[in-house]
Amino acid sequence: MNSTICRLAIPVEEGFSLADTLNCGQCFRWNQTESGWFEGVVEGRFCCVSQDDYGILLQGIADGEEDFWRDYFDLATNYANIRTKLCKDKTLAKAAEFAPGIRVLRQHPWETLCSFIISQNNHLARIKGIVARLCECFGDEITNGVYSFPAPERLAVLSEEDLAPLRSGFRAKYILDAARKVSTGEVVLADIKTMPLDDARAALQKIHGVGPKVAECALLYGFARMECFPMDVWMKRAMKYLFPNGLPQCAKENAGIAQQYIFHYARMCPDAFPEKM
Repeated sequence: MNSTICRLAIPVEEGFSLADTLNCGQCFRWNQTESGWFEGVVEGRFCCVSQDDYGILLQGIADGEEDFWRDYFDLATNYANIRTKLCKDKTLAKAAEFAPGIRVLRQHPWETLCSFIISQNNHLARIKGIVARLCECFGDEITNGVYSFPAPERLAVLSEEDLAPLRSGFRAKYILDAARKVSTGEVVLADIKTMPLDDARAALQKIHGVGPKVAECALLYGFARMECFPMDVWMKRAMKYLFPNGLPQCAKENAGIAQQYIFHYARMCPDAFPEKM
């Protein structure tokens, strides 16, 4: 692995948190080592990432890839300004101030869609395990024991029996249907980023096993559709207790970012709710 360390400067006032961003449930291929660094694979690139008082440290990246990683961590977006808008609502302000360093990563559309299909009725450790086995079995080796995420064309020719080593259960047939529809062009991922939102949701839900929640997650995390607002069990409870009248108007434009703050606050803050969840 390239031992060069590259620093991507992030202004201190932005309050960026690498740990909160990578641990908040939006991605599944980052793992923290005993040294505190995170190891992960993004679009076939293996990288070690850490953070100090001056910015992000990237170890193992190729020359000229700084812009790729800036985009991945969404460093061009002014989250301080977004939080100022969100904090017009007092309850939303508490959620945003609990973990202000979270950013919404710019992830690969196919990997994101497939990963959130796997996430259904699942917990984080098991999701990561299935995704890791999927890559090891059907991805390309990048470096020793590190594999890329398999393309839909690679998975489309497989059977449910081929996916048995993943131990993905009922999700296997959904993974295959997604791969086949994407690889044949029945669902064109390249078009979804610019489609009217309702059309984009409908396009993704042509895939068996993709309902409103998975579609919304894919759109937010894989297509940067920041107006999307995924609703899982945690979010339904959070909205019931914290926002019984619905998402505040000040959050509509950046609903996806607001969702990340609310979701993390709901899971991690024991004082978030008036009664035990």
